[in-house]
This record gives sequence, C-alpha cells and structure tokens, in this order.
Amino acid sequence: MDMNIQKLLAFITTVEHGSFTKAAKLLDYSQSGISRMISDLEKDWQVTLLVRGRAGVHLTSDGLRLLPYARKVYNEYTELQTQVDEISGLKSGLIRIGTFSSVATHWLPSIIREFQKEYPNIDYELLLGDYVEIEKWLLEGRVDCGFLRLPVRDHLETTFLEDDKLMVVLPVDHPFADRDKFPVKALGDYPFMLLEKDNPGDISELLERLNVTPNIKFTTWDDYAILAMIENGLGISILPQLILRRIPNQVVIKELDVPATRKICIATSGEKTAPLAVTRFLEYLEYRHDESPEY
Repeated sequence: MDMNIQKLLAFITTVEHGSFTKAAKLLDYSQSGISRMISDLEKDWQVTLLVRGRAGVHLTSDGLRLLPYARKVYNEYTELQTQVDEISGLKSGLIRIGTFSSVATHWLPSIIREFQKEYPNIDYELLLGDYVEIEKWLLEGRVDCGFLRLPVRDHLETTFLEDDKLMVVLPVDHPFADRDKFPVKALGDYPFMLLEKDNPGDISELLERLNVTPNIKFTTWDDYAILAMIENGLGISILPQLILRRIPNQVVIKELDVPATRKICIATSGEKTAPLAVTRFLEYLEYRHDESPEY
C-alpha cells in the first residue's frame, strides 16, 4: 500500500478506536509507528489532528474537519486498487466450460466474442458432454462452469437462463407437415430418431412422461446426423429448439400439441469461489442471443 495512504489509514483507525495502541494492534504496527505516521501527516498538512492524553486521543477541530476527506480519499484508493487488481487478474487466464453441442454452437460464439472485446487474453477449454457428465465435471472441479438443464444436484449453484422448447422434426413430405401442431398420440406411429448419449436425456424423459413408446430406429448423440436422416425421409424426431437455429436441412419443424420444454441454466460448484475470469464471463451470458433468428 502507498505510504501516504497507509498514514491516512493510521489516522482513521486511531480516531475510530481512540487509541494508538488499538490502532497499532489492528494494523500490525508498533505504537510508535502509528504515532509517527500521524505526526508526519500533521507536519505535511501543518495542522494538529489529535490531542494526546491519558484517556486516549481526541480530534482537534482541524482533525474533525479533515477526517471525512481522509476517509473519502482512503475509500476511493481502496476502490481503485480493487479495480486494478481485477484488471491485472484478467490479463491472462483459462475458463473451462462444460457444455452440450447446441449451446456450444449457438450461444457461446456470441458470448465469447463480446467477452474478448474486454478481456482478449483469456483462453477457453470447452468440454462437450451430456448433463450427467457436465454435473460430474463441475463437482470434480474439471470445469469452472457448465450449461445444464434444471433441476440439478444440490451442491451446484445455478442461474436459470431460459426455457427451450422441444420440437418435432419431420420430413417435408410427412403427412403431418401441414398441421399446426404434431399430436402426441402419433409419435409412436413413425420411425423415430433418438438424440441420446449414455444417459436418458430430455427426449426419453419426455416420451416416458407422455406415455409414448416410440419406434426407435436410430440413436445417436449427433444432432446433425439425425437431421440428415429426417431430411432423407427415414423417420421423425424431437429436438430442442436451440439445435434448430440456422439449420441447412430441408425439414419441417412443429410444436407438440402438449407443450414441452427443457429449462437451461448455467451452473457452478457451490463449494468454492469461482475464479475472477469466470465471474466476469458469467456477466456476458446476456449476449447469447446477439445473433440470428430461431430457424
């Protein structure tokens, strides 16, 4: 800390506690060191700040007048130093993000682009996985933050981002291509392409909740492969709306006649303080919709 600021702190602390001895103990100085710093201020300012006596120390009228300004200067210096420390801490660093492909494709590029305008030297590591994997990485400390769907495990801190509709995707010549909405009761009548990895996901859970037994012909974690299969007339699927932004495939997208969504959130470990770069990064999530239409 700058020595002049340290002298102000010695003055402020001595006044607040009425004693050189108490101020010295709190600031880890000797009593003579505190007294000397205040004497230096008095010499520099050519005023008497404190009256020393057996009962302790008391402000003079000049000291009373100058104390608020001393506090203001010290507080502003502290705020300045905090900002300097934060900027220095963001000159370099690594943010590790657990994510699924639709967020990595349609949200993260816009978020990172805006974040880099302020913090160009931060590096990123993206780990793609399903919800179970991302939760595991968070709890193990493998990633700093992760995109998930609610609800999540109790030990994770979350911020809800938005509801993402689950949409039915059809070939262009499908019998229901002209319907306003796709009937749930018809989901089991056509070959079904299931987007799933090693653990049951949004679509399996939705079908179970709707009491639908699909005719599953193809299972993969690759949403682009599913879209290509549908485009070639091999079946239908249900996919999150976020996946379906700016797709090149010639397919038809319909809402279900029973509304269905997944609740997307950002999560961090509740067991430790997030690194400064991560805290700043999370403030830029609002830029996720900086681009583009839905489809």
